[in-house]
Amino acid sequence: MTHFSSFKPKKVLFIATRQIGDVLVTTPLISKARELWPEAEFHFLGYRGKLDMLKGNPDIAEIIETSDRPRLPEYLSLFNRLFQRYDLAIVTQPSDRAYLYGLLAAFRRVGVLGGHPQGQTGMDNTDRKAERQNAWKKAICMHTVNVDYFQQHVIVEKLRLLEPFYKNPEDLFSKPISVTPPKEEALTPVIASQLQSPYVVVHPGPLTAYKRWPLSYWQTLMTWLTSQGWQVVLSASPAQQDLQLNQDILSLLDEGTRQKVINTAGQLSIPQAARLMKGALLYVGVDTSITHLAAACNTKTIALFGPTPPTNFGPWPNGFVGTAPYVLRARTQTSDYVTILQGPGECVPCRKAGCDDHPNSLSECLDLLEPSQVIAAIEQSLQ
Repeated sequence: MTHFSSFKPKKVLFIATRQIGDVLVTTPLISKARELWPEAEFHFLGYRGKLDMLKGNPDIAEIIETSDRPRLPEYLSLFNRLFQRYDLAIVTQPSDRAYLYGLLAAFRRVGVLGGHPQGQTGMDNTDRKAERQNAWKKAICMHTVNVDYFQQHVIVEKLRLLEPFYKNPEDLFSKPISVTPPKEEALTPVIASQLQSPYVVVHPGPLTAYKRWPLSYWQTLMTWLTSQGWQVVLSASPAQQDLQLNQDILSLLDEGTRQKVINTAGQLSIPQAARLMKGALLYVGVDTSITHLAAACNTKTIALFGPTPPTNFGPWPNGFVGTAPYVLRARTQTSDYVTILQGPGECVPCRKAGCDDHPNSLSECLDLLEPSQVIAAIEQSLQ
């Protein structure tokens, strides 16, 4: 028996102060915590505008929103709201601010510790800097888990935060693990009236440019999809760059193909996107949070990966038992209903921001991932 296996908190605070995808991948942790502590009250702290993935989550009693750069009045308000109200804080992100919130909220804490972004140790000062930054976080926690961006899936990383509370920590991974999508909301009448089954959802816009797939490849793929008799639903966030990306793709399509495409860019909330996914024949998208949502909705998913290691952030196939649904490098790999495609190259995946390691860089591995590879994966997935 581990030292804390008899610990039964009454109130638990989960902290995920990052993007919507980072919030979604905490849901297996929340579900496992609920199995462990069925009577506990769970609250969740995250950034305003990034928490829609939790809408309707049956295990969360209260969502606490904060801005990513709070001013003093908001800090004071948060202090009054959080101060020692919880028996346990679960810090799912390695940032200093997340840990400070955990320190404020609870006497007992567990947390994720950061590391070298490319997984290197002893190569430069980056890992030593991370060790210095981690020292105080280890000191205030009863248990910590180191990130491993190449060999450990992010969902496994989160679940391991519960290790000290299990008599046998291996039990965490001995049963099916699933991601909980948000509760669906109805599509707008305008979009619903245009939908024709079967349809394929295509999401070309990542958060950062170095995860983009070439425009002409989307043109080829969408032309082929419509030639199969399927309607294409093009989705995107409301961000200007994503809206423009969709327009650029549409401008390349011939009129016949264009007539079979619905552009829902910027028109769907996250819960509405979940409704759209669940009705889809298939989803095709880049390395972004919406691709994780598609997999969470049990939709057949084709994910186009560049620099990101699938071993760390591949969309989790619901019901998977174990810790590693993917290998580090494979041109095509399928785990249940999720297929991940990567381009060629021994450097793949590098986990850098593209070949030039900046947000607007190109990624050669994505430029060399040709539409024929995607089409072959789709045909295999739908057999």
